[in-house]
Amino acid sequence: MASLDLGLKIQAANADFFRHIARPSAEICGRSIYEILHPSARNILPKHFSRLSNSHGSRFVERVVAMRGHDQVFSAEITGIAVKGEGDDLSGVVVLMSPQDKPAEAANRPAKPTPVLTALDARILEGVATGASTVQLASRLYLSRQGIEYHVGLMLRRFKAPNRAALVSRAYSMGVLTAGSWPPRATPDFVK
Repeated sequence: MASLDLGLKIQAANADFFRHIARPSAEICGRSIYEILHPSARNILPKHFSRLSNSHGSRFVERVVAMRGHDQVFSAEITGIAVKGEGDDLSGVVVLMSPQDKPAEAANRPAKPTPVLTALDARILEGVATGASTVQLASRLYLSRQGIEYHVGLMLRRFKAPNRAALVSRAYSMGVLTAGSWPPRATPDFVK
């Protein structure tokens, strides 16, 4: 459990919270909640926090990927609960984090490598996510059909996906493609 101010900075947290993120309180307190979460959380959580601040609900539950230490990740369910002050105004947020694994299990498992895409790979992945065919992508990107298939094949292996649908699904789940926007766009953090 952690207590956040209106700027979403961590004010205090309990021992379990610090144990799950494997970082000391001196390093975490005063920092944004987003600094302990995977970049994909920035696509999901702002709307929830905005709804709390606009009194359009008193809580939310969302699955996110969080950082354990500086180089490991874990899946967690976050519950955000609005804390009301005088006059029924929002005075802060309490965040409950329920990891889907145990810290000891994850300590032996390295963080999943982050796939890095070239600018061309990112454009092809965006096209695949929109449902464009190989011929359409080849025409749009001035490549041959074989060139498109080559790049798609590389990404299928890189993401360990058996087909294009699984490739797009994994790209969204890892935060490579931004959620909530159309047409899909690759997150700049993953493009070199």
